[in-house]
Amino acid sequence: MRTIAVVNQKGGCGKTTVSINLASALAGAGQRVLLVDMDPQSHCAVGLAVPEEQIEQSIYDVLISRSRNEPIKLTEILWQVSDNLEMAPASIDLSAFEQQMAGIPDRESCLREALHGVRDSYDYTIVDCPPAVGLLTYNALRAATDVIVPVETGYFALHGLSRQLETLSILCRRYSQEVSVKVLASMYDVRTKMAREILAELRSHFDEKMFKTVVSFNTKIKEASSYGQPISEYDPASKGRRDFSSLAEEILGAQKQQQRHEFVNSLADQLESISASADELLESTQLSDERLDISIGEPDDADSYPEETADVMAATDSQEPEQNREELKAADFEERLSAKLSDYYGVSQVNDAVVFVTLYPRAECVQVAGDFNNWKPEDSPLHKVGESGVWQTQMKLPAGRYRYRLVVDGQWQQDPYNEWTELNPFGGYNSVLEIK
Repeated sequence: MRTIAVVNQKGGCGKTTVSINLASALAGAGQRVLLVDMDPQSHCAVGLAVPEEQIEQSIYDVLISRSRNEPIKLTEILWQVSDNLEMAPASIDLSAFEQQMAGIPDRESCLREALHGVRDSYDYTIVDCPPAVGLLTYNALRAATDVIVPVETGYFALHGLSRQLETLSILCRRYSQEVSVKVLASMYDVRTKMAREILAELRSHFDEKMFKTVVSFNTKIKEASSYGQPISEYDPASKGRRDFSSLAEEILGAQKQQQRHEFVNSLADQLESISASADELLESTQLSDERLDISIGEPDDADSYPEETADVMAATDSQEPEQNREELKAADFEERLSAKLSDYYGVSQVNDAVVFVTLYPRAECVQVAGDFNNWKPEDSPLHKVGESGVWQTQMKLPAGRYRYRLVVDGQWQQDPYNEWTELNPFGGYNSVLEIK
């Protein structure tokens, strides 16, 4: 299931219109679609003629139920809109969601957990976000695989758009998520010179990060909303219906192309992984000094190996060198490799210094940012050890408790070899180390 969050902190750019009509267009193309309204104004329900007085439970009840230990399933609140389209309505209670969830662990993952339970029932989920970057939007981004940023082609369209996209990029990076973000030109009036110039500016700046489809200004779309219908039902022959059908086709086409790309890449990745893992296992009986050099001094300073490294070397040297790769069972390989990694990589205190060691064979740059360097990754780069994919650095720190994250090719993430973590203010996790 792909989850598309429709996001823009600027109001009046057509988020709800895009959400409703894109969901309807995808459903019309034979896809099973869920529309989730995360805006307290509850405009999706209004735009689909769902009577507000008949909404007994909303997405708010589902999101907050887990914190009350009385989980409500998403399926209990859904409204059937058409054959392939269902909606999870919003309510004004959502405006208090952020305050009521203060201090609750994983509060930014409530929507993702709720959608996880219905992931096999739908092909697409469209999430209409509120016009603000708060906890509700964080929940949408945490659950999203794709983000659409609707931009009206008016005077204020470009103002703050770059900052908006930068904010989305930072949030996704902090959550260590792979999310596709694309700009959609909406409310386009071809009759005005300003609209044409702004559309040209958008295309020149964002190029491949922008949909080829443009949603034109269309009075029929507004009329459809007032009658509580998507444009595909209100006026199937209108330009608005053609625009959203085109957008749906573009999304479906992009997904098919991505699936083919991922399939080819996955085969290549598997072959490379199998080859690298086999070579590593064979070499584990005689790990070189270059592979295990996490010394405090220079790489050729053999006396400066910490005791932890000596233990790893002794353990790996004791393995049976005559054992060839064909005789190794997959389970045995995973167990031995996992044990070796957990002992060798991570962060450790050696005398009066802290040593960071991690494994990223494909990375071009690995850095560490934390309390100790004012969260400036450029101040603390890790150094690659030979061609093995091992990265390391060491620094002297006063006694105390520190929080940190690794930055791998610009992507912020917690240390995969350090199990000690804590929730940070942005909804992600920091790794923690303590110097005694």
